[in-house]
Amino acid sequence: MGTSVNIAVGSQVWIDDAELAWVDGEVKTLNAREATILTSHGKTVVADISNIYPKDMEAPPAGVDDMTKLAYLHEPGVLHNLACRFAINEIYTYTGNILIAVNPFRRLPHLYDIQMMEQYKGAPFGELSPHLFAVADTSYRAMIYEQQSQSILVSGESGAGKTETTKMLMRYLAFMGGRSHSEGRTVEQQVLESNPVLEAFGNAKTVKNNNSSRFGKFVEIQFDKHGKISGAAIRTYLLERSRVCQVSDPERNYHCFYMLCAAPTEDLVKFKLGDPRTFHYLNQSNCYEVANVDDAREYLETRNAMDIVGISQDEQDAIFRVVAAILHLGNVNFTKGKEVDSSRLKDEKSSYHLQTAAELLMCNEKALEDSLCKRVIVTPDGNITKPLDPELATLSRDALAKTVYSRLFDWIVDKINVSIGQDPNAASLIGVLDIYGFESFKINSFEQLCINFTNEKLQQHFNQHVFKMEQEEYTREEIDWSYVEFVDNQDVLDLIEKKPGGIIALLDEACMFPKSTHETFAQKMYQTYKGNKRFSKPKLARTDFTINHYAGDVTYQADQFLDKNKDYVVAEHQALLNASECLFVSNLFPPLHEEALKQSKFSSIGTRFKQQLQALMETLNTTEPHYIRCVKPNTVLKPGIFENLNVLNQLRCGGVLEAIRISCAGYPTKRTFDEFLDRFGMLVPDLSEESNEKSACIAICDKMCLKGYQIGKMKVFLRAGQMAELDAQRTEVLANAARLIQRQILTYLTRKDFISLRRATICQLARKLYEHLRRDAASKCIQKYARARVSRRIYSHLQESAIVIQSGLRAMEARKEYSYRRRTKAAILVQTQWRRYEAFLAYSQLKKATLIFQCLWRAKLARKELKKLRMAARETGALKEAKDKLEKRVEELTWRLEFEKHLRIDLEETKRQEIEKLQNALDNTRNLLDEAHAAIIREKEAANLAFEQAPPILKERAVVDDSKLEQLRNHNMKLESELDKVRQRMKEFEKKNSEVEAENRERVKEAAEAQERAVQLRETVEKLELNLSSLESENRVLRQQVLVAPLEENLSDELRGPKTKILNLESENEILPKHVATSQQTSIFGRKATHIQENGHLTDKDNGTKESEQFVSLLSRQRFLTERQQENHDILIKFLLEEKQFDNDRSKAACIVFTSLLQWRAFEVDKTNIFDRIIQAIQSSFKSQDSINNLAYWLSTTSTLLFLLQNAIKASNLPSMALNRTRNIPAMLFGATPQGFHSSSMGLGISSGYSGMMDKPSEQSKIEAKYPALLFKQQLTACVEKLYGIIRDSLKKEISQFLNLCIQAPRSARGRPFRGSSKRLQSNVIAKQHTSNACWQSIVKKLDQYLSIISHNHVPSMITRKMYIQVFSFINLIARRECCSFSNGEYLNTGLQELEEWCLKAPDQSAALLIEELLHIRQAVGFLVCHQKAQKSLDEITREFCPKLSIPQIYRIGTMFWDDKYGTRGLSLDVIGKMRALTAADSMNTNNSFLLDVNSSSPFSMEQVLRCCGSNINNPGNVDPPPLLRQRSDFHFLTQLQPED
Repeated sequence: MGTSVNIAVGSQVWIDDAELAWVDGEVKTLNAREATILTSHGKTVVADISNIYPKDMEAPPAGVDDMTKLAYLHEPGVLHNLACRFAINEIYTYTGNILIAVNPFRRLPHLYDIQMMEQYKGAPFGELSPHLFAVADTSYRAMIYEQQSQSILVSGESGAGKTETTKMLMRYLAFMGGRSHSEGRTVEQQVLESNPVLEAFGNAKTVKNNNSSRFGKFVEIQFDKHGKISGAAIRTYLLERSRVCQVSDPERNYHCFYMLCAAPTEDLVKFKLGDPRTFHYLNQSNCYEVANVDDAREYLETRNAMDIVGISQDEQDAIFRVVAAILHLGNVNFTKGKEVDSSRLKDEKSSYHLQTAAELLMCNEKALEDSLCKRVIVTPDGNITKPLDPELATLSRDALAKTVYSRLFDWIVDKINVSIGQDPNAASLIGVLDIYGFESFKINSFEQLCINFTNEKLQQHFNQHVFKMEQEEYTREEIDWSYVEFVDNQDVLDLIEKKPGGIIALLDEACMFPKSTHETFAQKMYQTYKGNKRFSKPKLARTDFTINHYAGDVTYQADQFLDKNKDYVVAEHQALLNASECLFVSNLFPPLHEEALKQSKFSSIGTRFKQQLQALMETLNTTEPHYIRCVKPNTVLKPGIFENLNVLNQLRCGGVLEAIRISCAGYPTKRTFDEFLDRFGMLVPDLSEESNEKSACIAICDKMCLKGYQIGKMKVFLRAGQMAELDAQRTEVLANAARLIQRQILTYLTRKDFISLRRATICQLARKLYEHLRRDAASKCIQKYARARVSRRIYSHLQESAIVIQSGLRAMEARKEYSYRRRTKAAILVQTQWRRYEAFLAYSQLKKATLIFQCLWRAKLARKELKKLRMAARETGALKEAKDKLEKRVEELTWRLEFEKHLRIDLEETKRQEIEKLQNALDNTRNLLDEAHAAIIREKEAANLAFEQAPPILKERAVVDDSKLEQLRNHNMKLESELDKVRQRMKEFEKKNSEVEAENRERVKEAAEAQERAVQLRETVEKLELNLSSLESENRVLRQQVLVAPLEENLSDELRGPKTKILNLESENEILPKHVATSQQTSIFGRKATHIQENGHLTDKDNGTKESEQFVSLLSRQRFLTERQQENHDILIKFLLEEKQFDNDRSKAACIVFTSLLQWRAFEVDKTNIFDRIIQAIQSSFKSQDSINNLAYWLSTTSTLLFLLQNAIKASNLPSMALNRTRNIPAMLFGATPQGFHSSSMGLGISSGYSGMMDKPSEQSKIEAKYPALLFKQQLTACVEKLYGIIRDSLKKEISQFLNLCIQAPRSARGRPFRGSSKRLQSNVIAKQHTSNACWQSIVKKLDQYLSIISHNHVPSMITRKMYIQVFSFINLIARRECCSFSNGEYLNTGLQELEEWCLKAPDQSAALLIEELLHIRQAVGFLVCHQKAQKSLDEITREFCPKLSIPQIYRIGTMFWDDKYGTRGLSLDVIGKMRALTAADSMNTNNSFLLDVNSSSPFSMEQVLRCCGSNINNPGNVDPPPLLRQRSDFHFLTQLQPED
């Protein structure tokens, strides 16, 4: 992977190290084959040149984000780059399109929040820092645009973070293609909710990981044609079945066994379980517990997870019944039986566990014992029962346990897939493969062979993908790559899976022969693969064999290969469990089809696993793969530790070094033309300025005599070792230039010394003159000091004399001053005592007069209150009497209604009987009439017949006999008269019937009216009871206020009267509901005593009507007052929504609403809906109109109203309230309640202390709030926090787009200047500067706009300041490497100047205090644009340059800094080393974040709001009410509270 050529003395190289894998050093001496190297740790090492690799000294200290950019792509370079990035918490690194993720073993929430997802959404791959979101976004975009399924392969060893990486990938895919919340839980949530269940039954503690997945998992996330998630499925591979029966120390069995043993007592009794140390399947290892894991709590969480994924309680009980049965099966032991090669149960303990297992599986105990101890052989002649010896019976027992557990795990996976839901019509899918990594332990068995075989398959797929990507790049650059060899591991795969001849085929063949042993199997392998270079036999080994994998040699022990490979289900076990009475167990073992029975019974784990793996590879081959390699940096699982040997081994096992080897087989070094010229242009100094970059690169390579290189369209492709050769030539050129510069400087210094010496030789006379002048100057100096000493002596003597005289004079003056002050103090003391005596005498007289006046005044107030209480008592008595009369009237009306109903029923019965009689008479009359008509017809027919039969007589005189006809006529007339009578009677009956119906309708109408009046009277009674309850509460309040007031001993008896009267009213109010109930009961008996007249009317009707009319009038008045109160509430709500004005920087609506509620005593009632209506009105207003002006107004109004309410209520409730209320009032969100005021217009005028002389007390008493008022306060607090958050988030959203433009502007302005284009680039840079300035000005404009709106609505200044502090914390522009450049610092410097000028010019004083919030970014920007960073020490940087920044932040900025303008270096290596050590020490203790903190919660407390509002809101009652409220008499108290001019 590397090269050792062109190593010279003084070169920096990498060499092997037993402890650190690779260590850097400097070449001191060099011979033909060896080199002497001084390492960075001070050791001298002699190494072979072939094991030496060059070190890139120009690599950035923070490493590169894509390792294909490394100058030397070899093993130590890759390892060093990962270590550098891990030291600064950069856990993701690219290798081409492969992502390497190093587990930090700490929480890094800023890497996975929603802002980070938004940042990577749609970003091109490689533009931003490496991240797994970039891989997920690339796969999602490819699926959408190319309409091809994708797959993401996550691999790594246990503890490398594969499961967490898979969760984050699914979170991002759900973010990109997730369904709306209305559609229920997302697929990502459902898959994650199934993880606890799968981990409980498929994970176990291993040597390397406490929660290792012992199965492979492939999650298919299915998408529809619109790119939305439509379903998902989980595929599992190769569950480690042998772990159920065999556990190595210090590992554990599957988690579910230990969870069940730690279950609650009732479950333990039900399943007959206990300590896990008593079960054979668990006590093979001494590890029973895992650190920081509570198995009892995990059991309950697993149960909860089963409920979530849709497993019912019955199914859960069945699952754990099967798990318990497996544990009991493990304790069944066998011993030799009476017959040869037979077995039986060993002891009573084994019998007990066998019986328990049979009970749990609900099968026959005897049949279970026979299936374990016997085997039925089917022959053409019949079935033969063969006994099994104890060893074979034990194997049969373990086979049953493994089969049952495997079937149970498969059932759970199928159940989870059904719960998640699959989409058969999915357009495409993205699969996430979380599978075990390469394993190599001291003892490697059949499971490790299968796992490593899987990794060999995946590595081949990985190699093909890497080679394909290399080919695509070579094709894209149009270079010749036909001779590049492909690195393949097909020979290893053929060794394992080839049929026939592979290890798996030999193992299956050995399993089919009953007499085969592991030794015969091993000997068969030794003979078959004797000449295979990938297979070897260790020395002195009988059953061990070694396979040369891509990650290294692994030695396997074949002792248990045959037992672990057998997978067939014993027919007796199948029949036994299929016949189980438990439906769940029988479903796990469905009956086999006839075709399956006819086939061979043999089935192997290896063959089945090879088929599953082939299906997985077919699925992966139909998708576009993406690779994520997870790396565990240390074995102690702690943050901040990077073990080189451990990481290097994982890189080999993960195939990363294999991918690098593939790259090295082609062209490992790829550089663009401009990078190549910048680095190696000095090798050909005579290049023409007019030649293009491609020809210049060709000229450099040809001059250096490079062979085999390729020139693409945009890049230079170098073979392995050619980069080191060019660097060696470059180092030689630089060394020659340095020697030339040193030679010139030494020549200049030597000539300078020569000229000075020549001048000194010529100037001998000048030296003599200099000696004379020096002596002259020395004599003058001696004279000067001698004269100075004499003068000093004279001065000292005069000074001492003056001091003595001054001391005497000052002492005399001080004594005089002391005497004067002493006399003055004595006189003042005498005056003080005398004045005190006079003042005390005057105070005593005034106090006595004041007490007398207070007593008289209080007596007057007490008499007034007594008069009010008497009036209230009378009104209560009147209401009581009216209520009694009304109840009486209701009873009478009810009785009358019942009587009317009975009367109506009797009348209807009489009417029905009369109608029946008339109907019968009518029927009889009709019958007679019909008979008469029939007789007439018969007579007519007889007459006609007689006439026809009579002989004709000519000319005879007609003789007519009219007697018969006359009789008929008379009879007819008689019948007609009877018919007329019947008709007349029918008409009379119909008339009477109509009258009866009319009377009936009138009575029904009267009954309905009476019933309606009764309903109205009931409603009136209910309203009366409500009024009585309100009177009770008012009386209770009055009583409490009277009891609280201090009683002086000298008060008159008239003051105690109201208290007695209130107690009497309370007793009457308590008796009144009982009296109402008694009157209702006695009303039933009162009906019987009422005298009823024959016409159905009551005798005392008139008296009851008069009484009811009086009471109805009283109730109508009460109804009017209630409706008037409701109307006042409606007007107050209307005023709150329409009046959006301010008075003296206060919300007019808040003050008037609070005063009105205080006047109506709304805070002291138990039930009211005014508070809910106010909150609903406020919320509907700011939800319907979401403009910033409207939100700021409601923030000011709600904060003012909350302040007034907080000041008005008491800090704690009285004990009586706690007794009366059964529900607890929730604790307030803020601290102690500040002092406030309460309107005295509703008070009793009773003062406290000596302040009761005035009509309106100076310090007004607080109210005792009920539950609705306290709930109203909490709702107001929630509104304030919600409005604050909406305004803050809106401002952040407004400026975030300009912040992104500020980042993009300097980035787009970067680039390497080409020759001859400086003017054009300079104009382009100026244009970019104008664009960035416009963005910063837009940000300042938005900040100023919001500040003006907030100030206009008089929002408290503290809230405004906190909001802008959070917004300024949101501005963090130096978090990524692409922004840590010199030009970016200049852009940021300009923007910060704009912000500081705005803070200083802002009219609001709070804005000027925000400059401190910019100090972090200001110091960071100053650090970027500083030219002397390399010369500064760590102490100077932390104290002078960046005192506000932490060491990790300075280290991150310093390592990510790059000078794109002048090309200077950043911090010195010494400073970077010190900061790296401090950062590593801090990371071991604390979780430092390199970003400036952005807190989205409310950063203020209630005390701060009250202190801020207290200076502006003094008296809410002096607000001028609007005309809408002035016009109503109920709001006149607002005008009465106005101060008089």
